[in-house]
Amino acid sequence: MDRGSERDASPGRGAENTAAGRIPLAVVIVDRAGLVSHWSSGAGRMFGPGRETAVGAPVADLLPVSGALPDDLRDDTPGDPDGPDLETSLGAHTGYPTAGRARLTPPGRGDDERVDVLWWAYPLVGPGPSRLLVLAADASRLREARGHLDESTERIAPGFARHTELPTAADLERRLPEILPNMGPGISARIVSQILELGYPVLEFSQYERVPVTPYWGVPRRPGRSDSVVPHPRSEPLIPADALADLEYAAVRERLEFLNEVSSAIGTSLDLGETIREVTSAAVPRFADFAGTHLRSAVLAGEGFPDGPPDASTLMHRVWVEHNDEPGRWDDTVPVGEAFAFPEHTPFYQCMVTGEPVLIPRISDELGNRISGEFEKRDLRPLINGRSLLIVPLKARNVVLGFMVLLRRADRLPFDGMDRTTGAELAARAGLVLDNARMYTYQENVAETLQDSMLPQVAPRMAGCDVATRYLPGTLLGRIGGDWFDTVKLPGSRTALVVGDVMGHGLNSAAMMGQLRTAVQTMAALETPPAQLLRNLDDLARRLGENYLATCLYAVYDPIRGELQIANAGHIPPVLVRAADGGSELLELPTGAPIGVGGVPFEATTVRVAPGDRLVLCTDGLVEVRGCDIGEGLAALCESAAHPAASMDAACDTIIRALNTRGGRKDDVALLMARLNGIPDAHVAQWHLESSPREVSRARRLVRDRLLEWGLPQAVDTALLLVSEVVTNAVRHGGGGPVDLRLVRAGDLLFEVTDGEPDLPDMRTAGPDDEAGRGLGVVSRLAKEWGATTSGHRKTVWFEQALIP
Repeated sequence: MDRGSERDASPGRGAENTAAGRIPLAVVIVDRAGLVSHWSSGAGRMFGPGRETAVGAPVADLLPVSGALPDDLRDDTPGDPDGPDLETSLGAHTGYPTAGRARLTPPGRGDDERVDVLWWAYPLVGPGPSRLLVLAADASRLREARGHLDESTERIAPGFARHTELPTAADLERRLPEILPNMGPGISARIVSQILELGYPVLEFSQYERVPVTPYWGVPRRPGRSDSVVPHPRSEPLIPADALADLEYAAVRERLEFLNEVSSAIGTSLDLGETIREVTSAAVPRFADFAGTHLRSAVLAGEGFPDGPPDASTLMHRVWVEHNDEPGRWDDTVPVGEAFAFPEHTPFYQCMVTGEPVLIPRISDELGNRISGEFEKRDLRPLINGRSLLIVPLKARNVVLGFMVLLRRADRLPFDGMDRTTGAELAARAGLVLDNARMYTYQENVAETLQDSMLPQVAPRMAGCDVATRYLPGTLLGRIGGDWFDTVKLPGSRTALVVGDVMGHGLNSAAMMGQLRTAVQTMAALETPPAQLLRNLDDLARRLGENYLATCLYAVYDPIRGELQIANAGHIPPVLVRAADGGSELLELPTGAPIGVGGVPFEATTVRVAPGDRLVLCTDGLVEVRGCDIGEGLAALCESAAHPAASMDAACDTIIRALNTRGGRKDDVALLMARLNGIPDAHVAQWHLESSPREVSRARRLVRDRLLEWGLPQAVDTALLLVSEVVTNAVRHGGGGPVDLRLVRAGDLLFEVTDGEPDLPDMRTAGPDDEAGRGLGVVSRLAKEWGATTSGHRKTVWFEQALIP
């Protein structure tokens, strides 16, 4: 490559470099508007205009170079006898590198002094304005520089003469800036990287000056095979026999380099959609002009591994399409996202059911018409006729997951046997990556289902309080984790509020969380006091295994008394926001040890609350950020919790936004907020009854009067029937002691009947002749909910009656 082509236009220096075997190059950079953005002095000498005139002018007006070859060369050129056309590249009609040879009349010479010009055109992609790099050289000076006329074949890449190997990245990085001295190193490096990525157009020269153009792999086909070029009438070999081995070795190496680059480019993400895009884009434009990936429904949905081979009923989804044709050409005919079963009499179906690549060197009009006819309302003929087709299966564990359709335009060499092998290897690597992404997606779906099934569906309204929750999965292991929250309805209109965090991540932590949550639910329903509940939970964790460690905060809210009973097992303290002044505070609680440590006592604390106060419980993933003091997170939690909000959900969102924007969060987050509304004294009625059958009628009268006082006449009949059944049972089987009846109006009507018999009632199926045993059956049928709990030597039977507006 001649520095004089850029820096010194003196004949002496140019001649000296030519003698050294280097040929001056004309270098032109074309922007996306088709205007010249760089014009070397070598371009000025070869094409006439100087840099001042050329820069900013339309390139088509400055490079009057056609692809027409001399008549004596036409018979040796495969495909189009005129070979590639530089004007095609200048018009951005190709998306891959091209190279060729043309005739040009130099400035100041007549038509009888036309010279041969060699040119290379490299499309440039990326955010910069440059679109095309064009290099040109005088072929006659090249022959003079060679200095020999033997039978050997030379491969000439831009700026490199007498090299039997293609230039390396280091060569280009060292030499390209020499001909682009007024361009920054960043632009030059980008051009170099894209030349290496897109491939080298290479010209083959022989004594007979035949110039086959092989812009992609740089190696002509072996003569005598079905995909070889047409031999010269004089039957001289296109390539000397002793050069074939080297050329085929270069071809194999080129494909191996391509596959290595593809392997590096795909599989950067375990996201199935991103992997599909990477796999499809890897083939265009270097290997094909069009690539479309089709996958089975089970693979795309992230379900289990597909069962058996596909057949005529198997739905295939077209998940991604990549091409270098004009934008929108394929969109209407082969839209992305379409799902359909491929007809049996098509090459696509053949690849799908056999699991073997299908190669069609050229799709004839007859074959294209037949293929297009198999698809209703789809005219594929303009898109596929005349093109080369290669369909490769995407397989994993010998099961076809889908396939890739690869097409080359008619102006490129068709796919051959080596391309078939290369495409199959590309598909094999892609299938492995896709299967990994599929399995990850499947595991993510399983984890998400497991996590969602374990997290409770918390009712937004409990007796005397409103509840809102949020759960954010960690960023390390998807949605699966050990954080949980819960609410449990307790007798006496009370509500248990729970939040816990199992140490660790993954399925083991989630499974442990499920066990602990179930245990908390069970013990809460039995009215186990908070401190005793944590002690029992600690014993259970140690019996389940040594690795069971968790923190837990358990609170019981009594809306009638207006108080909270809270016990803590190593968890971060809750925040209480006072309705009176809007201030917030971290509740000071005895911390206790985490669940599973054993041998540590737990204490309960009673906190008085007022109607409208808000209690905020969360796990440490919300307030703890790596590298920051947890005290800062707790202070931010108090500040954000005190922020006024229009609703409970809005308040939760405010907290999440305030603390989640600090960055660095990797752990799960569970957030539970309860607005403690309380129950007014006027909505609570309580009576003491004697253990006498006549007290049943008194209970009915008291309940009727109170419901009428509350303006609920529509609830009277059902309430009297249910109260009569439950009070009668308490009088008959309550051990002879006093009976307490309480009626609470909190959304629905809550009835509680307490007697002195600790044994829980048993609902039986009464026979036709039985005089008793039907009471609880009536309660179960007419009440919204009912249950029974025991505390000390007394039991309470409760039921809820829905209020009908």
